[in-house]
Amino acid sequence: MSKKIVTQFECTYETIENTWIEIADGTKLSSRIWLPTVAAGQKVPAILEYIPYRKTDGTRARDEPMHGYFAGHGYAVVRVDMRGSGESDGLLKDEYLKQEQDDALEVIEWIANQSWCDGNIGMMGKSWGGFNSLQVAARRPKALKAIITVGFTDDRYNNDIHYKGGCLLNDNFWWGAIMLAYQLRPIDPHIVGDSWREKWMERLENMPLWMAQWMEHQTRDDYWKHGSVCENYDDIEIPVFALDGWEDSYTNTVLSLMEGLSVPRKGIIGPWAHVYPHDGVPGPAMGFLQEAVKWWDHWLKGIDNDVMDGPMVNVWVEESMEPSVKKPVSHGYWIGLESWPTAEEVQTKAYQLTHGKLVEHRSDQQEQVQLKTPQNHGLLSGEWMGAGVLGESPADQRIDDGMAMVFETDMLENPLEIVGYPKFEVELMSDKPHAMLFTQLSDVAPNGVVTRVSYGVMNLTHLNGHDHVELLTPGEKVKAFVQLDCCGHQFKAGHRLRLSLATTFWPMFWPMPEDATLTLNLETATFTLPTFHGHQIAGPNMNPESAPLTPITTLQEGRVDRSISYDILTDTWTCITDGVGGVFGEGIYRFDDIDVTVEHNLKRELTLTNADPLSAQYTIYQKMKIGREGWWIDADITVTKTSTLENFQIAGEMAIKENDKQVFHKEWDQKIKRHGL
Repeated sequence: MSKKIVTQFECTYETIENTWIEIADGTKLSSRIWLPTVAAGQKVPAILEYIPYRKTDGTRARDEPMHGYFAGHGYAVVRVDMRGSGESDGLLKDEYLKQEQDDALEVIEWIANQSWCDGNIGMMGKSWGGFNSLQVAARRPKALKAIITVGFTDDRYNNDIHYKGGCLLNDNFWWGAIMLAYQLRPIDPHIVGDSWREKWMERLENMPLWMAQWMEHQTRDDYWKHGSVCENYDDIEIPVFALDGWEDSYTNTVLSLMEGLSVPRKGIIGPWAHVYPHDGVPGPAMGFLQEAVKWWDHWLKGIDNDVMDGPMVNVWVEESMEPSVKKPVSHGYWIGLESWPTAEEVQTKAYQLTHGKLVEHRSDQQEQVQLKTPQNHGLLSGEWMGAGVLGESPADQRIDDGMAMVFETDMLENPLEIVGYPKFEVELMSDKPHAMLFTQLSDVAPNGVVTRVSYGVMNLTHLNGHDHVELLTPGEKVKAFVQLDCCGHQFKAGHRLRLSLATTFWPMFWPMPEDATLTLNLETATFTLPTFHGHQIAGPNMNPESAPLTPITTLQEGRVDRSISYDILTDTWTCITDGVGGVFGEGIYRFDDIDVTVEHNLKRELTLTNADPLSAQYTIYQKMKIGREGWWIDADITVTKTSTLENFQIAGEMAIKENDKQVFHKEWDQKIKRHGL
């Protein structure tokens, strides 16, 4: 269903392009405000979104239709660029620093003291904004009454873009490179005046090498514990509405948040990628803004409505579908979970492994198998984080499974529904001190097509906790486990369940330093599934709406090209993703009301030779061009990651031109010691 554009609201509203919020240390933060038109002296609740992605020329396309919608329903909305981003003063030194939270507390106090605010404030955001909505809620500012968090994490180490199961995600490098491009963009002279260049140069000189500083922390140390609200869920004392989708990478945390919190809370897991649900891809999209208004009405205006009725969590259960890297629509239905965890609606079903089979009962006979997969296992895995771009979804898994070790059930006589976290456990030995174990659950159709349902990885040096490394002793038996990602899926009658095991997963994860062989004792192996025994429900509002869209002219359509090539003579694979005109295929576009044109190209090239995990190389090329007539910034960035047995290495350079004249150049060459990776 296409999104309905609403033009008539209960309130008219004005948009204030820039308002400075000065905080105690003299730093001025830049904000854009949507104010509803109300009677003289009347005050309204406010909603804060607080992120580093540039209100003027970054999230503008997303902000107008969403925040205008809230303003039309009687809410003041304040969209703030964090310290060191957009037109705000200062330097942005890292993600989720205490300084970021401290500034947010002052911003909330500033909003509460405005003549148009009644003192009731909500905070919301997706991704970074979803993270810090939770983090700021845990600081308990008096005026903050409720939050909405989308595409978020409650555990910065275990469930974010840097590490998964203690293994290094290649998206850590990709995201760090994107942050270089985002943060090099200039400060708009139309807002800050002639001081823009001096402030911009200071920002460029002090910009961190993002991915390198994240790689300095390879275990779950205090760096990651900071900002992880799972450290003490009780710090949050206000209502929480949490949403995400199966094509995103943060779905694990909707249920973990529901389990950990004790405040009024609601959760929704839909079919979407890393986007707001009213723009939901794959469809069907959700009427998120209507549901959000109901949430704000209840907790900020005190309106007695049905927002807390129904199950605690609405979950989209995806039906068996043929795999496709192009997945515009998900076929499925909604179910409800009255609580989480729930022993009534979700129960555990255990399978054992023997001779390529998943069975409910096996003999006690000892059975050992050796597991060692090629380095290129995982080529058709899709993206770790879907952003709603064609080509992100996992392809037919038959090719990858041909390089893995697989175990299958017999054909199902009846449909089987699962909702929750599958888990694999086994005793094993490694012939190397470093190793990883990859586990995948798939749906095998009668015609042999294989659709991935869920997967997980475990760095086997982290079996006794992600906070420290215990190297494996070759030949010594250990109890290993892998928790797979949360999933909701219906296997049809006539289909089979498939469990795939591997020791590699490229290009999603950086390889271990050595090519390990694992010996698995199958008589100890158990694969458990969370089977669902509840009922279908109507689900949330599925009629997406928004306020009028942001005035934009597309100057050139974008595209994202994807290819995999193989050099037979050297046994080398090359994976290329090329975002032409836009990282996410958005094209080259102009924001018409501020006359700013944005072009951001990004090409990823990952190469790997099967004979040597140390052959892995990842290079990202970017061009960022932004500006208007007489004021053009054109930047080129190249960064490359490689590794040895002892170290990771990142090398690269950034060159920036202003009106075709080079004004800045920087090079990097940094080593980071490997620690259990």
